[in-house]
Amino acid sequence: MTTLDAHPAEDAAASGTPRIITELPGPRARAIIDRDEAVASPSLTRSYPLVAESGSGVTVTDVDGNVFLDFAAGIAVCSTGHAHPGVVAAIKEQADRLIHIAATDFYEPRYMELMERLAAIAPFAEKARVFLTNSGTEAVEGAIKLARYHTHRPGIIAFEGAFHGRTMGALSLTNSKVKQRAGFGPLIPMVHHAPYPRVRAWRDGTGGDGSAELAHLRNTIFGRQIAPSDVAAIVVEPIQGEGGYFPAPASFLRGLREICDEHGILLVADEIQSGMGRTGRWWAIQHTGVEPDIITTAKGIASGMPIGAFIARDSVWTWPPGAHGSTFAGNPVCAAAALATLDVIESVGLANAAERGAQLRAGLERVAAGNPAVRDIRGVGLMIGVEFDSHEVAEAVQEAAFERGLLTLECGESSLRFSPALIVGEADVTNAVSLFAAALSETAHPRPGTEETGG
Repeated sequence: MTTLDAHPAEDAAASGTPRIITELPGPRARAIIDRDEAVASPSLTRSYPLVAESGSGVTVTDVDGNVFLDFAAGIAVCSTGHAHPGVVAAIKEQADRLIHIAATDFYEPRYMELMERLAAIAPFAEKARVFLTNSGTEAVEGAIKLARYHTHRPGIIAFEGAFHGRTMGALSLTNSKVKQRAGFGPLIPMVHHAPYPRVRAWRDGTGGDGSAELAHLRNTIFGRQIAPSDVAAIVVEPIQGEGGYFPAPASFLRGLREICDEHGILLVADEIQSGMGRTGRWWAIQHTGVEPDIITTAKGIASGMPIGAFIARDSVWTWPPGAHGSTFAGNPVCAAAALATLDVIESVGLANAAERGAQLRAGLERVAAGNPAVRDIRGVGLMIGVEFDSHEVAEAVQEAAFERGLLTLECGESSLRFSPALIVGEADVTNAVSLFAAALSETAHPRPGTEETGG
């Protein structure tokens, strides 16, 4: 571990420079971890011993004063960075005015304004309607219910490696890790999982264009397991998140759209992690030109406040009053944070995600070029995955990066995800690549004669 001289945390936060001033975890962190372990559910899976105290922009300061460069952003949640002044001001102003009213039963301006904003950026030509939720998994639950009600069909097609949430309906679609489903059956019936194209183009060029997976869906899933006339929706992540940051080929998503149109099935795009500007466009599916019928969103929508939504074409909303509702969803404070977040993403985040994403990917490819332990680097915008040849190497690189002051998160079977705030700066990306290079050099040795450099 690199130990730097102690400096005020705010100086490091302002510069986006990590400063590790104690052993990790430090004494205060260790004390909190001990207390946490005595009362927390054992189902929680902490990646490493970070005990966060505060955040500013793209940095997080822990309880011992160590400052970290945050390229995880709370699992792609803190889209405008930590404590963005515009978002903080909106939260404070709204909290002074009104905290809760239950928009299922009454009207509230921020609730309406947020629905208008989301409908305006929905990725389909038809007029859109919106239902606000508390979380991503609730958005998926709502999408399942709406699809079943509208089509009068029970079946759902999801994909291998998918992650859609942990409540019972969403969990029935989730197929990322067996431990997420083990012991909770029976799950909802008539859910089938089709292969998802895992394209690795950077180094070994595997995965194809999705045509084999489409053929399996047509010939095996629909040919032997469930009739298309029994399927309400095909639910797909345009870029798999928890499954490993795999972007779906455009031809694959076009093929799904054709299958849906052929059989009267709704196409649901789960953009809980890939949406809200993370790829340089509002929605990842917009890079392919494919229009879904329903789209789900959460994570980056409100810079960390708990809110999500499912958005659908107007003609899909055929259910009556009382068919679906929520006490807390669209809470005025959360809605105000979301409106401020959308302003920042629109004015700065979209263009910056594309530009900084290209810089980040190029830097990661450069430092990994001579290292055989890195199998693939893939992604779009600021949603980039680095895949290693084993889970053990991925875990070791993640830990070594943490010890140097860089926060990343594992995903899939053996990948690290890089998903910083959309306002991340050029120097921040340069710092992150250098820290990754040092972590990689320590844990996954390059080919002889190959020099690793950051930047």
